[in-house]
Amino acid sequence: MTWTDSTLDDESVANLDPEGDGPVTGQPPIPDKGASVDSSLRRREEEGSISLFILGLTVIAMLLISGTVAVTSAHLARMRLLDVADGAALSAANALDDSAYQRGVGDSVPLSSTSVRERAAAYVGSRPKPASVVAWRLDPATGSPDGRTAVVALTGEAQLPMIGPALRDLGVSIDIRVRSEARSDVLVG
Repeated sequence: MTWTDSTLDDESVANLDPEGDGPVTGQPPIPDKGASVDSSLRRREEEGSISLFILGLTVIAMLLISGTVAVTSAHLARMRLLDVADGAALSAANALDDSAYQRGVGDSVPLSSTSVRERAAAYVGSRPKPASVVAWRLDPATGSPDGRTAVVALTGEAQLPMIGPALRDLGVSIDIRVRSEARSDVLVG
């Protein structure tokens, strides 16, 4: 127990019991108002609560980390698909349509939707699939809408680390769609 009286003078100090139980007068000591009588009971009730708190924070941290890894993996898969779509669009933009032999080239290389699809399919077929992509295919939107621009639309299914198997068991797939355009203009100089 501690004393709450902070105005002790020399005479009061001389009357204190050497064992610290209060004044020699025989009166019980006055306990500190902040001290709790059942503090040992409270300590026993709180035992293990820090372990639960740490466990909860660990679970939250693991969920945040796995979510961040999954989102990053999906974004990287999208960038890899976009690289392939860009290459396919550039290859298709250089595919000279048969009509160029009859009408000439003009200010840009003439294209047809058929030649763009064929050239894009050949390019995509020659490239290895990225590691984080399970499957890919050309979309029906692949073609040439104006006869001068090659449009390549590519769809792929991303494989996400950590949470991918759980999503697949639930029947959920992560499809990523990218679109790329290219045109080969003729410069006369």
